[in-house]
Amino acid sequence: MLLAQILAVVIFVIMFTLIILEVFERHYITLACGLLTMLLVFGLGLHSWQACWETLNVSKIFTLGFWYTAGEAHESTSGINWATIIFIAGMMVMVEGMARVGFFRWLCMRLAKMVHYKVLPIFVTFMIMSAVLAMFIDSITVILFLATVTIELSQLLKFNPLPMILSEVFCANLGGSATMCGDPPNIIIGTSFGYSFADFICNTGSMAGICLVFTVLFFFFAYKKDLKVTETVDTSSFPSPESAITDKKGFFISIAIFLLAVVLLITHATTGLTVATIGLGIAILTLLCAPKHIPEIMKHVDYKTCLFFIGLFIVVGGLEQTGILEIVAGFIGKISRGNVYLMIAIIIWVSAIASAFVDNIPFAATMIPVVQSLAATTGVPLTTMTWALSMGTDIGGSATPIGASANVVGTSVAAKNGYPVGWGTYCKKAVPATIIVMAICTLYIFVRYL
Repeated sequence: MLLAQILAVVIFVIMFTLIILEVFERHYITLACGLLTMLLVFGLGLHSWQACWETLNVSKIFTLGFWYTAGEAHESTSGINWATIIFIAGMMVMVEGMARVGFFRWLCMRLAKMVHYKVLPIFVTFMIMSAVLAMFIDSITVILFLATVTIELSQLLKFNPLPMILSEVFCANLGGSATMCGDPPNIIIGTSFGYSFADFICNTGSMAGICLVFTVLFFFFAYKKDLKVTETVDTSSFPSPESAITDKKGFFISIAIFLLAVVLLITHATTGLTVATIGLGIAILTLLCAPKHIPEIMKHVDYKTCLFFIGLFIVVGGLEQTGILEIVAGFIGKISRGNVYLMIAIIIWVSAIASAFVDNIPFAATMIPVVQSLAATTGVPLTTMTWALSMGTDIGGSATPIGASANVVGTSVAAKNGYPVGWGTYCKKAVPATIIVMAICTLYIFVRYL
């Protein structure tokens, strides 16, 4: 067992290091490390192909409970979380269908026109829109379109787009924390512990809502001077929002599919449909409604992210099968000495600090068995610790340019258009904003749950 534990930790550290250094594409890293886990940890170290099979977790897909729960809660299982992967893939297909018809560009242009192309109202509106869209759509997609439209508007209205893009990135990460489908760590947490969409809305959603108010105020006063318009612009010649729509029929169909997805997610605890069923169903419906565009839609789906998840879950499964995660949970419990407040503070702040420098997805996947073990041994409610973990991993990544995928996308779009973002520029406003939000979340959890 000792050999297996050493091998599992070494492979995990190598994986994390390579992901941070970005030497290779991250899906290659996790898949290679996943293969090493199966060969070295399960084969050489444990001599247990049963552990390998449990980690692959393929049999779970062929059970009724994977697709329909009939109101029964899920139990956390080790290994590959196929529900997370299928759901994310399905939502990717839906989002690509919406992007094809020009939905996101139309929405941005429509809101800008509603506030009469005034820069500060656009600034506030786009921050709120970023948060709201990220509650239901992957934050990478939200920022990709928002940043692009922001730069286009900045060229028309003659203002510096960088403050607006950085604020949109932060709000997208915050909005993603509000729902089960908003951010990958939440999807992993929800599918692992059987939480519903309503569970997240009532808990992380309420925290995110309070934090959004303070966030908008912070960025408004922080960037107010930087968003001054340099010259008067005639807006009468601006392109109409309707010009962004490339397929009118497809546009309305995509909106209907999106609304259906939202309804199904909100009611899935009542209907018994799992997120895997919803994700797959929405993807199939999107493709059936645009048969001529199936190759185009599927071409833009991010398969690399799905492969990244598969390799990641296998490596984390190696840590779980060898008992490493139980040791980590015991260590946290020992440090906190049974003090519930200290334990929650450790979970939320360590999660936030770690997520600022490493990808929050593998961190969240690693911590799920840890908080489960802590809940079993300390008596602290599992829900309290999972909400702390969720907010820590979701918001902590906002502090640095590499902390979350949305940050990387937003800064990349800005740099490509002549607005490079250094660590100093990014962190000057993002770090204080992150600290403010994390402090609010910590206080909220202490007051409401403890």
